[in-house]
Amino acid sequence: MEKRKAFKRLSQKVGQTIYREGLLKPNDKILIGLSGGKDSLLLVDLLSERKKHLPFPIELMAIHVRIKEMEYLVERNFLHTFCEQRGVSFQFVEDSIGSELSSEKAPCFLCSWHRRKNIFQFAQSMGFNKVALGHHRDDALQTLLMNMIYHGSVSSLPYKLSMFDGQIMLIRPLLDLSEKEINAYTRLIEFPSEIIACPYKNKNKREEIKVLIQQIRKLHPLAEKNMFRSMQNIFNEYLP
Repeated sequence: MEKRKAFKRLSQKVGQTIYREGLLKPNDKILIGLSGGKDSLLLVDLLSERKKHLPFPIELMAIHVRIKEMEYLVERNFLHTFCEQRGVSFQFVEDSIGSELSSEKAPCFLCSWHRRKNIFQFAQSMGFNKVALGHHRDDALQTLLMNMIYHGSVSSLPYKLSMFDGQIMLIRPLLDLSEKEINAYTRLIEFPSEIIACPYKNKNKREEIKVLIQQIRKLHPLAEKNMFRSMQNIFNEYLP
């Protein structure tokens, strides 16, 4: 009962985001990026549930991209069964970074770039018009601060983004959910973790930014919510 209530709360919140931002349209073909982490598993769960109650048809497929050089490993059979039980098709793809791994670029950047490349190439080849990713509010805040600190720009993760001259729309249905909300639910469900965790998981700039946000949280209990809201409340006349 507790699990069902928790899922319903998240589903309603995500449903409001989808409706407000217009993320789903009739006959959408949506490819879900399924890393195997709790966020992407929840995304599959919520979109498959939302599909049952929409007044129009949509098509869902999930894709997991495995980068051979990276040491992380997920349970492929679990991902396939998880999707199958929810009426979502599943695709597994392998790719290689190759000689790029010896470049000056960070392994996390290379892994992420190649996974995204494969997802969008597959989406284009199979006629999907949307790609859904499981980013949440904390991801957006971390990206905002990283871009401000390291790149000198005010930019983050939008709810939707038109790509490839309008061929594909990138959507983020979980963007109004906090990591705390997601963790509370996934602890009830007991989603499995990776068989082998990524060795770079806690050794990147994003983890350092998480620590910074924890410090900011001590200044004001609503700091994170207000920072997220600020991205939609910009006063251009007060900027240089």
